[in-house]
Amino acid sequence: MNTFINHVAVYVTDLEKSKEYYVKYFNGVSNDKYVNNKGFSSYFLSFSSGARLEIMTHTDLLVRDVQDKVNGWSHIAFSVGSKENVLKLTEQITSDGYELLSPPRETGDGYFESCVADPDGNRVEITS
Repeated sequence: MNTFINHVAVYVTDLEKSKEYYVKYFNGVSNDKYVNNKGFSSYFLSFSSGARLEIMTHTDLLVRDVQDKVNGWSHIAFSVGSKENVLKLTEQITSDGYELLSPPRETGDGYFESCVADPDGNRVEITS
């Protein structure tokens, strides 16, 4: 059996703002908006690696505080190819008002990375 991750999905409070974030900073390519008659809507964002992210919202969405170091999914990571690109993109995102969660640094497992928040405060790693 050949298995692979088809996509990862995240609920967001503002679908259009989240779509703009992942398209602008990470070159996501969006499909047309899907809307059903039960209050659900979403976009699939595709990235050059073949990875896909589904961003979703619902009229009955419950909003919770985003916390670090709790069980559940921790972050999504995007590789931008170099240390210089990590620095440049981190500066661009934080200059646009998004929170810097972890400044650029060398990690013990061989990455150069930073961590920023998306519009809902979810952790987004930017790696070399």
